Amino acid sequence: MAQCKGKTQLYLDGIKHLVFPNTCLKCQVELSRFEQHICVFCWEMLQRTYFESYETPSAMDQLFWGRINISETFSLYYFEKEKPIQEMLHALKYHFKAPLGRQMGERMAQVILQSEKYKHIEALIPVPIHARKRFARGYNQSELIAEGIAQKIKLPILMNVVEKSSNNGSQTKRNRFLRWENASEQFILGKEMESYSHIAIVDDVVTTGATLEAMAQLLRSRYPTLQISLLSFAIAK
Repeated sequence: MAQCKGKTQLYLDGIKHLVFPNTCLKCQVELSRFEQHICVFCWEMLQRTYFESYETPSAMDQLFWGRINISETFSLYYFEKEKPIQEMLHALKYHFKAPLGRQMGERMAQVILQSEKYKHIEALIPVPIHARKRFARGYNQSELIAEGIAQKIKLPILMNVVEKSSNNGSQTKRNRFLRWENASEQFILGKEMESYSHIAIVDDVVTTGATLEAMAQLLRSRYPTLQISLLSFAIAK
């Protein structure tokens, strides 16, 4: 009976694939049954940072020098315009591709697990988005990435510890100072956190670091001894 159901499901999946072909977000080639969202060739086009292997400070570490003390940083890929990573992040934010966010987190976790740097992280805090934006989008992309990481590493995700208090729109066209000023005004402390000593803030892409810095500063105002690490799927060059 189970074998019969399995064959029926494969048959139905085949029909669905013919009617609604699953294509790569970047090159539009038809994906195989074992591929999701991005074909293997476009995945290979993404430029790895290898920050997890650095023995000297990475570009992400240096981004926060003189701003706030951060324990560890990690970003899996460099963000590059006109490359598959741009389509991936855009689809995640605006095209209702929730499973893609979890897949990103799982990819991050596979690398994080291989490094001793991140072994002391006890919990994850995704960068929050405003309730209005979450309603329109249907999810928080950073939360989905955190779910993908947590699925592999078995870490708790702490919700509502930091909350988005205002919806000031995109920061894409703001300079570094304006981004920091805008971000520092958008977050408020939420519910009390349990007695964790080391947490990681999770984001989709880091540009100037203003959002992560604002969140870290806010957390430190309540938890002065808290160790904070930063994890993102991508970082701008």
